[in-house]
Amino acid sequence: MFKILIAEDDRELRQLFSHVLIKNGYTVKGVSNGNEALSAVCNDYYDLIISDIMMPVMDGYELVRKLREDGDYTPVMMITAKDAFDDMRMGFLSGTDDFMVKPINVNEMVLRVSALLRRAKMASERRQVIGDAVLECDSLTVTTGGETSVLPKKEFMLLYKMASFPGRIFTRQQLMDDIWGYDTESDSHTVDVHIGRLRERFRDNPDFKIITMRGVGYKVVKI
Repeated sequence: MFKILIAEDDRELRQLFSHVLIKNGYTVKGVSNGNEALSAVCNDYYDLIISDIMMPVMDGYELVRKLREDGDYTPVMMITAKDAFDDMRMGFLSGTDDFMVKPINVNEMVLRVSALLRRAKMASERRQVIGDAVLECDSLTVTTGGETSVLPKKEFMLLYKMASFPGRIFTRQQLMDDIWGYDTESDSHTVDVHIGRLRERFRDNPDFKIITMRGVGYKVVKI
């Protein structure tokens, strides 16, 4: 059974989310701020975190940043009352996997939770699907449009990283750190070169495309 951690300072909302998720078969723990969420993660395993942005003690942005800095890539869905691109941008850049704006449609929330958990499961199985494209870690292959390509390792891992979180923006530095490592002597231009090769390789594929977010980084979206 999947375990979900809810970080939300509004007690009524926290209870509503918990009730709906428990009704849909999940095990749920609720906390009221990011600091309590970090403590909960240190003491137990969770498959998914649902976090408000505006919370006392530690907000949602800081919570996600600290998790990612500690190497914890538990999927996080951020919830906020702010319907603004800059807030979503900050959320995604901090490492958030999905975003919902209040007032929350709980039925949509359940669907999004299911999708995030499904993607996380496929990532742990070293296999990812976007559209009809299938990415296999063990063979470094991408099958799309009825054709299978074997990719150089860095190109594959770059595409796999972004395809695991469709729509999420990754900065060049995030991609450098994750794919090339913190101690690499390469600069961020290396990412641009590999992105260019991937675009050329899959320019006519029917399943996904790589989007440049000017001044920020890149993301993969399903066509």
